[in-house]
Amino acid sequence: MATVSLCMIVKNEEAVLARCLDSIRDAVDEIIIVDTGSTDATKEIAAHYTDKIYDFAWIDDFAAARNYAFSKAGMEFAMWLDADDVFTDKDRGAFLRLKASSWENADLVMMRYNTAFDEQGEPVFSYYRERLVRLSVPHTWKGRVHEVIVCAGRTVYAEGVAVTHRSVKTVYSDRNLRIYERQIREGEPLSPRDRFYYGRELYYHRHYERAIRTLNEFLADEQGWVENKIEACKILSYCLRETANLPATPDDRDNHPADALAALTRSFLYDLPRAEICCEIGALLMQMQNYRAAVFWFELARSLPQDEKSGGFVSADSHGYLPCIQLCVCYYRLGDNKKAEEYNRMAGTYRPASPAYLFNLKFFQTAQITYRK
Repeated sequence: MATVSLCMIVKNEEAVLARCLDSIRDAVDEIIIVDTGSTDATKEIAAHYTDKIYDFAWIDDFAAARNYAFSKAGMEFAMWLDADDVFTDKDRGAFLRLKASSWENADLVMMRYNTAFDEQGEPVFSYYRERLVRLSVPHTWKGRVHEVIVCAGRTVYAEGVAVTHRSVKTVYSDRNLRIYERQIREGEPLSPRDRFYYGRELYYHRHYERAIRTLNEFLADEQGWVENKIEACKILSYCLRETANLPATPDDRDNHPADALAALTRSFLYDLPRAEICCEIGALLMQMQNYRAAVFWFELARSLPQDEKSGGFVSADSHGYLPCIQLCVCYYRLGDNKKAEEYNRMAGTYRPASPAYLFNLKFFQTAQITYRK
């Protein structure tokens, strides 16, 4: 059986650290906690689980902190978690089974990361992340923010096990944006990956014009990763829609829907259409009240396969629930209530507790009673 060091970097995580460690403590062989400056009870909580607690002066560099944490590991593999991650009971059992049998030929183990959930707690947004690395193989974390493990060894995708992200934060901080802007001030070049994530941070913080410039610079760079380029097209489209609300001449304003649509179709330069992009195109066409065209794109989204191992962000909703609930609206607007109701029922097979599905279900039931009267 492989041995695993859990290596975590933490700061002021007293609200969630015990929850995280309780979910995995019996499945790992060593726990390494690197504290980057906590002022709450984080270190005291950590001491209930391990005596391997280290201090690391925070230098606005997540990769540096993670490399330090991995340097303290003494087992065959090092694994990372954030403090607001957990293993469910099911995933912990799957992790133990895989640990016992599946990693003999692995140097880097990829695991699904579930980060958004429906009304019943089922994951609707996920992606694969490098989760464990064999310490005897050359490896390093890179990137001040949105850091990634660089390892030239053999990669294995762990099937049937996921890490669940359960954040309790209610405000998205500007920490990542500040780190990128410090990096720029200090003259450290942004890698293509950095530029993509910097553009996304600018969008999150409503700096739309700067985000548009940054994302276009990223897309013009041939070195960028395909999955990041596709996501950048989607974020660029969001930015262009938002800038339609800024002061502009009527002629300029009229161009924004077309520009936003062009940003989405630009993603086809990099790969075949993705369901997530097709749903965005459909939503934009709905906004323009072009329901017939929207139907085409939502139907296409439903037909496309879900490639969970592409490395990109995967929205399960975009392959089922979302196109169905939007097709319900489109067909209702087109006057075809029978098809509208049919697609609403399909949406309910994916998310039976969805408020939109339940509202529509009641609406159609009431409409039928009224019709019969």
